[in-house]
Amino acid sequence: MPRILGVDIPGEKRIDIALRYIYGIGPVNAREVLARAEIDPALRAKTLTEQQVSQIVHAIQEGKYVIEGDLRREIGLNLKRLQAIKSYRGYRHLRGLPVRGQRTGTNARTRKGPRKTVGVQRNPNAKAGTH
Repeated sequence: MPRILGVDIPGEKRIDIALRYIYGIGPVNAREVLARAEIDPALRAKTLTEQQVSQIVHAIQEGKYVIEGDLRREIGLNLKRLQAIKSYRGYRHLRGLPVRGQRTGTNARTRKGPRKTVGVQRNPNAKAGTH
């Protein structure tokens, strides 16, 4: 299980797939990094030599990719800024509601979480109905 930039990548997977375990590197960026490092994408991650791993690390740093902690921090600051300026998007993020215009009357369960059924509370002091 090689370690690249502080992230353990799975050894059994192809290196073009395994690189996606680094936050901020997707399919396209993984292919670009491997092309820049001149490494065959079909290689398994566990078969990489130390020199190949260092070539990948160098290609990622040289490519100026924003990854891992820096990317998470940047996204967090963007959300804080939207909330601070009281924008509609910031408000939706704050409330945990869909941000991009989706309906919320039905569906939206991923953002809203599981249903919270509201039951009717009976008043114990109410007079018994005698007709």
